[in-house]
Amino acid sequence: MGLTEREKAILDFEQRWRTLPGPKERAIRSQLALSPAHYYSLLGRLVDSPEALRYDPLVVRRLRRLRHHRRRARFEGRSAEGRPSR
Repeated sequence: MGLTEREKAILDFEQRWRTLPGPKERAIRSQLALSPAHYYSLLGRLVDSPEALRYDPLVVRRLRRLRHHRRRARFEGRSAEGRPSR
């Protein structure tokens, strides 16, 4: 089963959001008509999707690396930026 238009729009947005003015959360609401929480929930599921990987391998691999880095940091008791957690 392929990606829906909404899922493609989410991946496309994730690739280009840095070029948009203002905070990412505002762009999520205005561009995709989603709450940030719902956006991140959908994006989290997409990252594990083979269809998403085929659609945009660079974005999906980058997001997987970021997720892995954050999980590892939590496991090691530090923040994702390398500072010790409180």
